[in-house]
Amino acid sequence: MIPFQKMHGLGNDFVIFDARRSPLALDNAAARAVADRRTGIGCDQVIVLERAKTKGDALMRIFNADGNEVEACGNAARCVARLLMEERDSSLVEIDSAGGLLRCTDGGDGHVTVDMGIPRLGWQEIPLSEARDTNALGLQIEGVELDTAAVSVGNPHCVVFVSDADAAPVSGMGARLERHALFPEHANVEFVSVAGPAKLRMRVWERGVGETRACGTGACASLVASARRRLVPRSCEVILDGGTLSIEWRTDDDHVLMTGGTNFVFAGEIDVAALEARG
Repeated sequence: MIPFQKMHGLGNDFVIFDARRSPLALDNAAARAVADRRTGIGCDQVIVLERAKTKGDALMRIFNADGNEVEACGNAARCVARLLMEERDSSLVEIDSAGGLLRCTDGGDGHVTVDMGIPRLGWQEIPLSEARDTNALGLQIEGVELDTAAVSVGNPHCVVFVSDADAAPVSGMGARLERHALFPEHANVEFVSVAGPAKLRMRVWERGVGETRACGTGACASLVASARRRLVPRSCEVILDGGTLSIEWRTDDDHVLMTGGTNFVFAGEIDVAALEARG
């Protein structure tokens, strides 16, 4: 039996395994079985903590609900940071990941701030399959041009600007844009509208998961794409279905800071091999 913790950040939920002392051989099929909401524990992402190889307090591996391993997850980083802070009785921890090293600090009132680093804006960095202006992609679906931009925050994002994010066709359009030929590694898709002088409303279709209540890297990408167009200042609130994140794109070093809450749901044990066999 393997212990786990269930946590969420604004409703974006995770099953977290600690493999720092006892290695955990979690493949794509096992991750998919754990994430299944009917026959497994159920979550948007499965997180495996391992010993840091060269830097940081721990290495965070991330598996989407479809079983594929991905580079970054902002909400998961906040949850993992909270666990490490409590374990170490520290207000500062660093988490290594495939998307880069994340410096995390206590944001007060139960919040965690994650330095997501410098956003990548070049078409090859995201990556795109061909050269495009990442501030205005010119994407078309069935002859209709969408107002889109692309940003990487350790993982690829397609930001769709709409007049009303609440009315956006997230499930239908998000699934199509996720696998658009322009995104060779597929994309997270955010539908964004301006909700005030320093507020954005965002709904999200996550790559390999589907529509979720929140996406931390998606909120960061949405702020960066919107600020590039001068729709909002470089520091604002992003309102998601699950709550609000504060995002700042600093002017001095171009780093993006994300601040939001974390929540513990429950802890338990599971026989991952037996779960996978039954699936």
